[in-house]
Amino acid sequence: MIQLHERPSRTRRLLGWAVHAYTGCGLLLAAGITSLLLQVERTPDIYRHCFLFMLAAMVIDATDGALARWVRIKEAVPAFDGRRLDDLVDFLLYTCLPLLLVDRADLLPAEGRWVLVAALAASAYGFSQVEVKAADGSFRGFPSYWNVVAFYLYALPIPGWWAFAVVLGRAVLTFVPSRYPYPTQPGRVNRWMLGLGVPWAGLVLIGLLLPWDDGVPREVIRVSVVYPAVYLGVAWGMSARRKASGAA
Repeated sequence: MIQLHERPSRTRRLLGWAVHAYTGCGLLLAAGITSLLLQVERTPDIYRHCFLFMLAAMVIDATDGALARWVRIKEAVPAFDGRRLDDLVDFLLYTCLPLLLVDRADLLPAEGRWVLVAALAASAYGFSQVEVKAADGSFRGFPSYWNVVAFYLYALPIPGWWAFAVVLGRAVLTFVPSRYPYPTQPGRVNRWMLGLGVPWAGLVLIGLLLPWDDGVPREVIRVSVVYPAVYLGVAWGMSARRKASGAA
């Protein structure tokens, strides 16, 4: 027998479009960041606002998936692919604009600025991989968290060739099939990383709400580095464990 799919109610369709609009708010944040970075005179407070917009984008990205599942988005708005919109917004806010910020803030030596193109190409490769998100709820290869990289390069700061090494290293790790936690997906490790991510976001927010005209509040920023360090440690631990179990 042919089963006829029930047409979603008007309320569900409106909720579905509201979730897509929520995801699309990232484009407004991207426009705001672009406007700030294109200003001729860029003060530390300008960069602070850029990072505030990027943090807001991370909050949206972390929550829109749960809203989409709650609405059953594919049933509510079957003709619109929210994943494509999400990837478009993420590529702008996690890759293109953070790398532009690194360039505009002169964080790299002039001879090493080409590494930003390498990072952009690596991120495009990562976004284009069909199986970049593994079935066990993890990323394959370094996720394109260039917004986090740009934040710490600027706020700590990590200048010159050290910054070059950080960017190049992360670009190379995109091609290494290690596993990285995907905090908003199911799984014990992901739940732990999501829980730890909440106080991390709180620390970053505190550092960003304080004015930067008199200097970056580096005490708060340095404490917040613990979470990225734990994230990388867990990721490489997961990868080593999988490799060992596979060899066994």
